Amino acid sequence: MPPLPRIVTAETLDTLDPTDPAAKRSRRDLQRVHRFMGTLAIVCRAFAPLFRSGPSRAPLRILELGAGDATLLLRAAQRFGPASRGVELTALDRQDLVTRKTIEAYAILDWRVQVCKMDVSDWIREGASGRQSGPTERWDMIFTTLFLHHFAAPELAVLLEAIGSSTDRFFACEPRRGWPALVGSHLIGVLGTNAVTRNDAVLSVHAGFRDRELQALWPVQGEQWQVAEFSAGLFSHCFSAQRVGKEACEQPSTR
Repeated sequence: MPPLPRIVTAETLDTLDPTDPAAKRSRRDLQRVHRFMGTLAIVCRAFAPLFRSGPSRAPLRILELGAGDATLLLRAAQRFGPASRGVELTALDRQDLVTRKTIEAYAILDWRVQVCKMDVSDWIREGASGRQSGPTERWDMIFTTLFLHHFAAPELAVLLEAIGSSTDRFFACEPRRGWPALVGSHLIGVLGTNAVTRNDAVLSVHAGFRDRELQALWPVQGEQWQVAEFSAGLFSHCFSAQRVGKEACEQPSTR
């Protein structure tokens, strides 16, 4: 079969009010989808080098873009336990979906959470990349799941440039664009998902990534980077980037 062309289409969940019952149900569905895709294991392997040496004397600063309800990273933090203590997490999303219960669960692990309700385009404009006036933020790691596929190549290149200017480590887990994943997206209803999730799953695969598409958009800034782009099972496509001299994120098994 010929490769699927990449097509970016607005997804239904992005257009719904956060209080819409269908939106609430779809966000619960996404937690089920993450379990089916094994996303938690992928995320834990990506963060393992950051926490391997145990708690840091200085708080580690992590930024999650498109954080949603921030529960996926919470489950990863709970798996790492004391090794991940002392983290300052900024959960950036254009909707405020992080509950007090979730923030309190992070606090038990000695993670301090700041919820930043902001569109990523505003994050770029407000100087996160250092190319605009205003304070320049630096992060030990920037992380995202199921977020980059919402952007067409020109906008994605701008976002990746901002990310590369703001951190030494970046990791993304996205939909894998391919025929097996497309077939799976059409069958996602067997997980009990609603119409919004079933529709968006198909659109996500069409907007996903394959081969070295993200690596081709990663900015060249006069500094050496170690980059890796790889599949994780049939449904996930991952990208990691670290400045040379920083321990690289581990690649999850493709099985």
